[in-house]
Amino acid sequence: MSVYLELLAREASAVEFEGPVLKARAEGASAQVIEELEQAKVAALKVRALLRRRARREAELSALYDTASDLAALRDLDAVLEAIVHRARQLLGTDAAYLTLHDPEKGDTYMRVTDGTISAKFRALRLGMGAGLGGLVAQTATPYATADYFADARFKHKHHIDEAVQEEGLVAILGVPLRLGQRVIGVLMAANRSARPFLQEEVALLGSLAAHAAVAIDNARLLQETRNALEELSEAHRKVREHGDAVERAALAHDRMMSLVLRGGGIEDVAAVVAESGSLTVLDDLGRAITGDLGELDPGVFEAAQASRALGRTVRRGDLLIASVDVGGEPLCTLILRSDDADERILERAALVCALLLLFRRSVAEAEGRVRGELLDDLISRAADDPDGLTDRARRLGVDLSKPHVMIVARHGGQRERAAFWASSQASMRHGLAAGIGSEVVLLLPGDKPGHLAQRTAAELTASLGTPATAGAAVLEGGPERAGEAHREAQRCAEALIALGRAGDGASAAELGFVGLLIGQGQDVGGFVDSVLGPVLDYDARRGTALARTLAAYFGSGSSPSRTADAMHIHVNTVTQRLDRIGQLLGDGWQEPERALEVQLALRLHKLSDAASRRSP
Repeated sequence: MSVYLELLAREASAVEFEGPVLKARAEGASAQVIEELEQAKVAALKVRALLRRRARREAELSALYDTASDLAALRDLDAVLEAIVHRARQLLGTDAAYLTLHDPEKGDTYMRVTDGTISAKFRALRLGMGAGLGGLVAQTATPYATADYFADARFKHKHHIDEAVQEEGLVAILGVPLRLGQRVIGVLMAANRSARPFLQEEVALLGSLAAHAAVAIDNARLLQETRNALEELSEAHRKVREHGDAVERAALAHDRMMSLVLRGGGIEDVAAVVAESGSLTVLDDLGRAITGDLGELDPGVFEAAQASRALGRTVRRGDLLIASVDVGGEPLCTLILRSDDADERILERAALVCALLLLFRRSVAEAEGRVRGELLDDLISRAADDPDGLTDRARRLGVDLSKPHVMIVARHGGQRERAAFWASSQASMRHGLAAGIGSEVVLLLPGDKPGHLAQRTAAELTASLGTPATAGAAVLEGGPERAGEAHREAQRCAEALIALGRAGDGASAAELGFVGLLIGQGQDVGGFVDSVLGPVLDYDARRGTALARTLAAYFGSGSSPSRTADAMHIHVNTVTQRLDRIGQLLGDGWQEPERALEVQLALRLHKLSDAASRRSP
């Protein structure tokens, strides 16, 4: 029987085990010997089958061990899945193997890994739940096998699926589910291009590989989730660290700014701290630059400032960072920084510090304004009671009443608080006095040009309030006792401007023509005549002409050149030439009704003054 042991030892094929029996028969061995050989052959074949099964099992276990090693090594998911599919194809001895995964969004399965396939259409195939063998496995979570796919009526055949399977040339197919708990995440399949059955051991082996594939997919998911969590934690840690650094930088900058303020520094010094990281402009409540200059600002900047006040934080617009602070719903200050990498918190701290400085300035200005306003009220109402005391009080506020001053009354229809604050600021800057009384503000400013100061006051107050302000002015002469008279004359000038339809303008009595002559306190007749007829009178004095007399005759004859010529006994052409000369001297529009009235009044006053001078000794 040693011959069968030799055959087993060299792993001979099953056919070779017939050789000893055939040889004994050929040699004429007895029936007993042949029977013994037959029994030994059968036993040897059983041993051979057992050895082959054990070898195959060893190969399967080795493959499963290698797969487990791949999982333990946390290799790339694609590489692990490709190795599992390749091992399935080798161990089952099939022509192809492939793995499909479930797509939760589309509700079907798609090809993830293939091995041994040649058709592009097959590799791009998607299987709906319940469609084809793979779809049925995914739907039922149960292994299915078929020796001849096209002849098997258990499956729901779809044209596009059958077409792809036929193009690939597959006939026998085995599919097992990839399960995670009770959930099916895909299907592992092995297929052959010829009909063949699949043994139970092969189904179990493919199921084991599918279980490893499911573990690999779940491990990859967990690993990715862990990586994502680590990245999120790392990002959160970075942000916390950056936030801490930013808060520390902002605190240090805030300490520097407060130290500057405590040492007497102003907005310019605070701005210098922020300007280290860019170009900074500080705007007041009216949008005027306190320090810095970014040029003409886009209207969107002011919209961003409004958004900053509403949100309570810095707003970015392009390369500009904008932080704005309000008090009681009204803007107080706005900081605009041109920078790409500046710390927003430092800008916000600077905005608060600047706002505090402006509030302090405003409080000081309001207190000083009250003192100056009370002094101006006393000057207007009872200066005669104690002129020396009022002069001394004014001197302590930096106002020297011994020098020329102009009393200005400005009437407006805007916010009284804003108008009073504007007047107080002007008085403080120009070393004057200011008071708000109802719908008008009163100023006493150094100077001797009331008309100019009135026009300037009207223009600036109109711009500040956004509504017309009308200013009348008068010179304060003769000491503080005359403050009340100057105030009343300034009031009359403002009222006259409004009555003449010149609201929003500014003027003194001298700029109001004959109206000013009527309302002016000094009634400067000579000044009025000179302002209206001065060029004509000077021309007559230099040239010895009679332009003034011709002008008087012209108006006396109803503005008729011919009647003027008859009255003066001269030719009408001479009258025309003289009127042309008068027009050159007085300017265009001298014959307009209002101007003509002033000219006629000046001619009469000039005639009266000449008569008075002739009567005097």
